[in-house]
Amino acid sequence: MPEDDSMKHTGVRDAFIQRGGLWVLVQCLLLLVVVGLALVYRAESRYRGFLVGGLILLAIAALCGIAGAVALGRNLTPFPKPCGTARLVKRGIYGLIRHPLYTSVLCGVFGMSFLRQSWPALIASLALAVFFDAKARREELWLRQRFPEYADYAMRVRRFVPWIY
Repeated sequence: MPEDDSMKHTGVRDAFIQRGGLWVLVQCLLLLVVVGLALVYRAESRYRGFLVGGLILLAIAALCGIAGAVALGRNLTPFPKPCGTARLVKRGIYGLIRHPLYTSVLCGVFGMSFLRQSWPALIASLALAVFFDAKARREELWLRQRFPEYADYAMRVRRFVPWIY
């Protein structure tokens, strides 16, 4: 007996949720909020320090994002839960920070907030940072379950900022 469409959709939804898809949805919504606030609310006067800081953060975002995507290669996925074929990546930028793609997004939103000098976007960026910390902690639980060597790796390598946090 063939599956009806509702059974197919239920299976896809369950798989999406199992891989951490709700984390991805909330992340996307928060990113839209930050970008929207940065576009709508910006300072009239422009302070050079904020502009320079924003550009530096955007450059760091680009470097972390590219280096993270290259190091992950075929392991790259939007989902926080590793799939059955995933491999633990500890080389490249992953030797400096455990979550360079999250660092990339955070540097990007803070950089954009500074460039636009948008206090509402900056506050939303802080909320996104708290969210990413929670998402990273959940992801690390899954990684510890999948890769026994992850605990030693996590002891040596910081989560978002090399040698700091």
